[in-house]
Amino acid sequence: MIGERKFIKGFCNEIDGGGINTKNSKKARAVMNKLNEEYEKLHPKIYAFFYAKTGNQATAQDLCHDTFYEACKSIASFNNHSTLSTWIFSIANNLLKKYYRKNMYQQSLMQKLAEIPEAEIHSLEELVEINEDTKLLLHHISKLDDASREIVLLRIYGELSFADIGVLIGKSENYARVTFHRLKLKIQKLLEVTL
Repeated sequence: MIGERKFIKGFCNEIDGGGINTKNSKKARAVMNKLNEEYEKLHPKIYAFFYAKTGNQATAQDLCHDTFYEACKSIASFNNHSTLSTWIFSIANNLLKKYYRKNMYQQSLMQKLAEIPEAEIHSLEELVEINEDTKLLLHHISKLDDASREIVLLRIYGELSFADIGVLIGKSENYARVTFHRLKLKIQKLLEVTL
């Protein structure tokens, strides 16, 4: 993580030093400084978002790295119409879509987990390794429609506010809040039945 942070800081400084021409250089520097400050908080959330979507650590790390690279590269386009974290999650979401298209990747982790029978857990050791509660939660999340799954993942793994989620999905903050609350109750009931 420290090496990655040095990379981000170095890359942002390289851009600022002449790699990319920015018209609002004071504004761009201010946003880069904020990005450097918020990096430690945002990185784990972005990584968790990618890991939940792809189920692959290396892919999640690569996409996370690419997200911050793109954020630094296009820092001048940040217009303060949203929070920095919402803007970064928009970049992450776009990179994920690009990744799916480029690799013709058809199944996300959610779909894969939905296909895994719950009876595959055979011993106590496997229970500890798999963390059954998390697996069951992801299994139930995978059964949701795409829009609902997106809201739940952005809230749980991205830890975004309802206002930020609303911006990302093109709905109101209240819609995101009410929908998440209903989905949470639905998933809790399913978990009670399963357990």
